[in-house]
Amino acid sequence: MKNHKAEEKKVQTKAEGPECVCGAEAAGAAGGEPEKQTKQAGDYYDQLLRLQADFENYRKRVEKEKPELIKWGKTEILLKLLPLYDMLLAAHLHINNARGIGGSEDVLKGLEMIFGEFSKVFEAEGIRPMVPVGKPYDPMASEILGVVDGTDENDGLVTEELQKGFYYGEKILRPARVKIAKKKAVPEPQPEE
Repeated sequence: MKNHKAEEKKVQTKAEGPECVCGAEAAGAAGGEPEKQTKQAGDYYDQLLRLQADFENYRKRVEKEKPELIKWGKTEILLKLLPLYDMLLAAHLHINNARGIGGSEDVLKGLEMIFGEFSKVFEAEGIRPMVPVGKPYDPMASEILGVVDGTDENDGLVTEELQKGFYYGEKILRPARVKIAKKKAVPEPQPEE
């Protein structure tokens, strides 16, 4: 029994020895360099503060960017809606041009209601149609699909919109496809021989 208690005491002493390596015992174990350990602890604390500040800055940046990312996440579905809008617009124009035929008034009224709903959805989502006709050609907002003969007054202006362009907020969602007027260059007179 004495032997057994002596072994327990040895085990406890071994278990307690390595557990506590802090404070004065740590300084004694490190060879008496408390200044070095204090400096190292200060460095760790500074690193921790910098890391905490970096994380806080990251968190704030992500919170600021989140609405923009969500906004641009919607663009895929919005781009799929635009061809549908184009087809309805073409049908609307076709029916509007053929008004003389009986029964087209009801269809026209229905199409106008659909366009009204599209306009509400677009407005709620921050989509605005471009209005390029009569304005100077903007290569950032429009694609040229055709050129017509122009005069001095309308040279470089958009004369016809073939496909509507749209803004999403301040950015271009889809450029407009347009025709522009271009003044014909007057050939220089040849000198007579």
